[in-house]
Amino acid sequence: MLRVGSAVACMACRNLVSPNMGVRFRMPLQKLHPLSRAIHHRYNSSVTPPHRSAARHFTSMSRLPMQPPKPPPGGHGGWRYQQHRNFWMLRLASRLLKLRYIVLGSAVGGGYTAKKTYEEWKDMLPDLGEYNWVIPDFFWELSKQIDLDKLTKMLPELVEIAKFLPELPDLDKIGENFTFLKSILFTAEAPGDTPVKAATDAPVTATPEASRKQFRKSSDKEKVDQLQEDLLRTQMKYQRMLERLEKENKELRKVVLQKDEKGIHQRKVKKSLIDMYSEVLDILSDFDSNYNTQDHLPRVVVVGDQSAGKTSVLEMIAQARIFPRGSGEMMTRSPVKVTLSEGPHHVAMFKDSSREFDLGKEEDLAALRHEIELRMRKSVKEGQTVSPETISLSVKGPGIQRMVLVDLPGVISTVTAGMATDTKETIFGISKKYMQNPNAIILCIQDGSVDAERSIVTDLVSQMDPHGKRTIFVLTKVDLAEKNLASSNRIQQIVEGKLFPMKALGYFAVVTGKGSAGESINSIKDYEEDFFQNSRLLRDGMLKAHQVTTKNLSLAVSDCFWKMVRESVEQQADAFKASRFNLETEWKNNYPRLRELDRNELFEKAKNEILDEVISLSQVTPKHWEAILQKKLWERVSTHVIENIYLPAAQTMNSGTFNTTVDIKLKQWTDKQLPHKALEVAWETLQEEFARFMAEYKGKDQDDIFDKLKEAVKDESIKRHKWNETAMDSLRVIQHNTLEDRSITDKPQWDAAIQFMEETLQARLKDTDSVINDMAGPYWKQRWMSWMSRSPEQHICNETKKELERLLKLHEDHTAYLANDEVTTVRKNLEGRGVDVDPVLIKDTWHQLYRRHFLQKALHHCNLCRRGFYYYQRQFVDSELECNDVVLFWRIQRMLLITANTLRQQLINTEVRRLEKNVKEVLEDFGEDNERKVHLITGRRVQLAEDLKKVREIQEKLEAFIEALHEEK
Repeated sequence: MLRVGSAVACMACRNLVSPNMGVRFRMPLQKLHPLSRAIHHRYNSSVTPPHRSAARHFTSMSRLPMQPPKPPPGGHGGWRYQQHRNFWMLRLASRLLKLRYIVLGSAVGGGYTAKKTYEEWKDMLPDLGEYNWVIPDFFWELSKQIDLDKLTKMLPELVEIAKFLPELPDLDKIGENFTFLKSILFTAEAPGDTPVKAATDAPVTATPEASRKQFRKSSDKEKVDQLQEDLLRTQMKYQRMLERLEKENKELRKVVLQKDEKGIHQRKVKKSLIDMYSEVLDILSDFDSNYNTQDHLPRVVVVGDQSAGKTSVLEMIAQARIFPRGSGEMMTRSPVKVTLSEGPHHVAMFKDSSREFDLGKEEDLAALRHEIELRMRKSVKEGQTVSPETISLSVKGPGIQRMVLVDLPGVISTVTAGMATDTKETIFGISKKYMQNPNAIILCIQDGSVDAERSIVTDLVSQMDPHGKRTIFVLTKVDLAEKNLASSNRIQQIVEGKLFPMKALGYFAVVTGKGSAGESINSIKDYEEDFFQNSRLLRDGMLKAHQVTTKNLSLAVSDCFWKMVRESVEQQADAFKASRFNLETEWKNNYPRLRELDRNELFEKAKNEILDEVISLSQVTPKHWEAILQKKLWERVSTHVIENIYLPAAQTMNSGTFNTTVDIKLKQWTDKQLPHKALEVAWETLQEEFARFMAEYKGKDQDDIFDKLKEAVKDESIKRHKWNETAMDSLRVIQHNTLEDRSITDKPQWDAAIQFMEETLQARLKDTDSVINDMAGPYWKQRWMSWMSRSPEQHICNETKKELERLLKLHEDHTAYLANDEVTTVRKNLEGRGVDVDPVLIKDTWHQLYRRHFLQKALHHCNLCRRGFYYYQRQFVDSELECNDVVLFWRIQRMLLITANTLRQQLINTEVRRLEKNVKEVLEDFGEDNERKVHLITGRRVQLAEDLKKVREIQEKLEAFIEALHEEK
C-alpha cells in the first residue's frame, strides 16, 4: 500500500500509483498534478478548506459552477473514481459547445454591420443616371437591334489578339534578377557591415541588365503605341459596320414610312409628334398675353459668334445644305426655326407654303437657299440690319433626329459700314430673348480655329445659364485648331470645360468640312471621319470617342431636347390652362353679351357690312340722284353764271347784244369748264352718298370698333377709283346742244324759269346785303338794341356808302363802273365832311352798291316777265318787256336738268359698280395685310379675344401632344 505522509490517501490518489511499482516513498500532496489535486480536494472531506480553495484558484474549471454529485451506490474505489471522471468530461464538452452560439452571433452581427456600412457608402455615391444622355440611345438598344452572338463570332480569336500584344516578360529571368538583388542586399562578410555597405562594396555586375531593361522599356512603349493604333483601327472598323447596319435600318424605316403614307398601316408614326410640337411653337410665336404667360416650351437655341460655324453644324444635323452662304458676310439676318423630323423622303417646306423642296436635287436646294435669303431680306425693315421675325422651316428625311432648332444671327463685336447703329444691341436682345427661356437648350458654337480670348458668345451664355444645366458646348473647325495650335492640350482644356468661364452638360468637337461652299454633306462626313481616325487628339486620349462627330452631337442634343420636353411640357400646359381661365373670366365680366370674335372674324363681319352698304348704294332712286346732282352742280357753277355771264350781258343796251354775249360766253364755258365741273360734282356726290350710307347703317347693333376700318376702306376705294374719261366728251356735246336751245314750249317751263331766276337773284341780293352790312357796320337800331358800335374803318365805309347812294339815286341808269372824275368828286365830298377815304375803298363800295341796285332792278323785271310768255310765244317786240334774261335762266336750268340725268345714268350703270369692285379689292388687300388689320381693328376687346382663341388652341394642341407623347412612351 502507498503511504503519502501520515494521512491515508484517497482512492483517486492511490490509483495514480501503480501497485506493481514495489517502491515505497512518501509523496507530499502539494506535488500532485493540480487537476488531480483539485479532484482529490473535491471528494475528500478531510482536506482543509484552505487547501481546497487554493487548488480551486489554479484550476481552469474554477469558474464553472459544479454541483455536488450524488453518492455512489457502492464502495469500490476504482469504480467510484471512473464514474466521476466520465461525468466531468461530459460537462466540459457541454460547456465548450456553447462557443458556437458566440461565434454564430458574432457572424450575424458582423454581417448586419457590414451590410449597413455598405448601404451608407452606396448612398454617399453620386447618381450617375443624370449623365445617361451623353451616351446615345442606340447603344442601349444594341441588344435589340444587333445580333450580339453573331458579332461575337465575327470577333478575332484571342490568339490573333495576342499577336498585337507586347512580348510577355520572362518569369525565370525576373526570378534570377530578384535572387541577384537579394544576394547583394543581405550578404555581408564582416559583422559590422550593413546591407547597404555590402551592396556598395559588391562588384557592379547589373549594368548590362539595366541597359537591357531600358531597351525593353522603349520597345514596349512603341508596341503600346502600335497597339493603340490597332485598337483605333479596329474601333473604326466596327464603327463602319455599325453605320452600315444603321443605314440598312434607315432604308427599312423609309419603306415602312412610305407604306404608312399609302395607308397600309393605320397607325401614328413618330414624325407626327414633332410636327404637333412645332405647330404649338408656331402659334406661340404670335402669342402675346397680358397675364405673364410666357413661352417656356423647350427648343434648341443655336448661338455663336459670327462665322463660327453655326449654320454648318445645323446643316450637318439636318443632313442638307439648306442655308445661304457667304464668306465673312452676315447671312443669318433673322431667327430661323427648323423643325427636324423623320420621313420617307428628304424634303423641306415652309410653314406658310405648300411647296416641297426636294433636298436630293441641287436645283431645289438652290431655290430653297434663295427663298430663305429673300424672306430674311423682306423681314428686315428699312434702316435695320437684322429682324426679330422668325422664319419657320420644316425638314423631313430618313434617319434625321427629331428636334426643334432655332438658328440665331451671329453675335458681333463691332458694327461695320452698311449696318444699322443698333445692330449689335439688337442681336444681343434677340439672343437673350431665346436663351432666357429656362427650358431652352443652348447649343453654344465656338470656333476652334481662333483664339479663345476672342470669344464673345461664351460670356453671354454664362450669363444666361451660369450653372450649365442646359448648355451643350460645340467646338468647330477642330482640324484647323489642331493644325494651328502649338499645344494640343489647349483643345483638351476646352472640351474638358477648364478654359472658358462657363459650364455645360457636355462638350463636343466637330469638323464641318474644308470651308468650300460646294462640298456635299456626304463628303463632309467622310472628311470628318478620316480626320478623327488619324487625329492624335483621339489617339492620345485627349478626346473621347463619344465627344466627336456631328452624329454623336445630334444624338445627344435630340436626347437632351426630348428629356427637357417630357419634363416641362405638362407644366406649360397647366400654365396655359390657368391663363385661359383668367382670360375667360375677364371676357365674362366685361363683355357678357358679345361673342368672342377675334380680329379675323371681326374683319369678316365688317367686310360683309361694308359690302351691304355698297350694294344699298345702287338702290338709290334716280329721282334722288338727279335732285342731288342738279343742286350741287348749280351751287358749283352759279357764281360763274351770274358774275361772268349774266351781269356782263345785262349791261348791254339791246337784246341782240345781250343774246350775242350770252351765246359766246356759254360756248366758252361749255368747251372748257362745264364738263369738268359736272364730273367733279358727280364724283363728290358719289362719295358723299357712299359715306352717308355707311354712317346711316349704324344702328343699335352697329359696333363702333369698325369705324376706323370703314373709314380706311372708303378713303382707299375713292383713292383707287378713276372716273371714265370717255364720258366727258359725250357730256360736253350734250351740254352744248342743250344750251343752244332757246325754245320754251309751254307756260309751266316759263314759270319754272322765272321762279328759278327769282330764287337765284334773291339769294344773290341777300348775300350782297350781308356784305354791305359787314362793310358799313351795324345800323342805329342794332347799336342801341344790341350795344354794338362801328369801327373807324366801318365809319369811313358807311360815309362812303351814303355818298355813293346819293350818286346812284341821281343816276339810276349808271353803268357798273365809276369814272375817275366821279371817284375824285366822291372823295372831295367826303373830305369836306372830314372823312379821308381811299379811292380803292370807293370803288369796292360802289361795286357792292351797284350790284344790289342791279339785282333789285332784275327782280322787279322778273316780276314783270311773269306775264310775258304770251309776247315771247308770239315773238312780239316790246322794248318795255324784253325777257331775254328769263330765257337765259331757262337754258341754264334745262342744262342742269339734262346734265344731272346724264350723270345719274353714268353713276348707276357704271361708276357705282366700279366703286363696289374697288371696295372688294381693298377689302381683299386689307385681309391679306395683317399689319393693317392690327392697326385698323384695335382695342382691349380685340386683343382679349385674340389671346383667348390662341390660348385655347395652344392648350388643345398641348394636350394632344402630351397624349401622343405618353402613347409613344
